[in-house]
Amino acid sequence: MSPILDSLVQTLFPSTCACCGDILMPGEKQLCINCLADLTATRYTSHNDNRTERLLGGRIAFSKATSIFIFRHGNTVQKAVHAMKFHGNSDLCLLMGRQMGLELLASGRFDDIDLLVPVPLHWWRRLRRGYNQSELLCRGIAQVMHREVNTRALRRHRYTQQQSLQASSDREKNVQGAFSLRRPDDLAGRHILLVDDVLTTGATISSCCDALKNVNNLKISIATFSIAGK
Repeated sequence: MSPILDSLVQTLFPSTCACCGDILMPGEKQLCINCLADLTATRYTSHNDNRTERLLGGRIAFSKATSIFIFRHGNTVQKAVHAMKFHGNSDLCLLMGRQMGLELLASGRFDDIDLLVPVPLHWWRRLRRGYNQSELLCRGIAQVMHREVNTRALRRHRYTQQQSLQASSDREKNVQGAFSLRRPDDLAGRHILLVDDVLTTGATISSCCDALKNVNNLKISIATFSIAGK
């Protein structure tokens, strides 16, 4: 599209912020500057024994873990997650993945990651949604960290109800045994970063790690876009 035509389209059909709906100003992409500033950061990534690591510790074996933003009912992070998962905003997934990648890179703690692995969606949900938001977060991270993304080795073979609709006590049962390995040799001897959008009870990540436990010489670290806050 030519610059003149693009300017005309923006004038007639201006882009709006995915979170607040305000018209985006020149230079703003997907989120307005106010909503971007309003994303509540955890500041976990540079620190050992952060809340994400404590939540997962003792349940699964992992090297490092972090969550980038705090998800609370009604906050801007929740609106961004809903835009990514339920409103078809694939471009926002990539943008937020780049934000994740910048923080992971700045911390220096995740420099030895050599492969990005998204938490997979069941094929039917992916077909209905059109994409896997966790995979697109990985793609955004990869644009910053220049790591390979593997979507083939781990699969979700059982359809499950959305975790957000489950009581906390039912979430582990809902995803138990939902994941399996298709190509374990792709992961053998690698240090992978397992990526998801929201960490609540840790049930989904734990189920993924259970499926990965027999891969030879596999090292796992974890990064989620957000963690549920109190």
